[in-house]
Amino acid sequence: MSAEDIETDAALFGDGLGLDSIDALELGLAVKNQYGVVLSAESEEMRQHFFSVASLASFIHSQRA
Repeated sequence: MSAEDIETDAALFGDGLGLDSIDALELGLAVKNQYGVVLSAESEEMRQHFFSVASLASFIHSQRA
């Protein structure tokens, strides 16, 4: 799968892109390293931010503004 194949509104987990908990950890670490945004696993809001590429990008943008 290439970046062009990923729809920004597709769910990251479950029936969407099919990511799992290990993928979530790796994605969180990549976001921290690339953008300096720390994602709290304990936050209930984090599930909303991790829903799709678009929601995660929006969250990162809001944290960097």
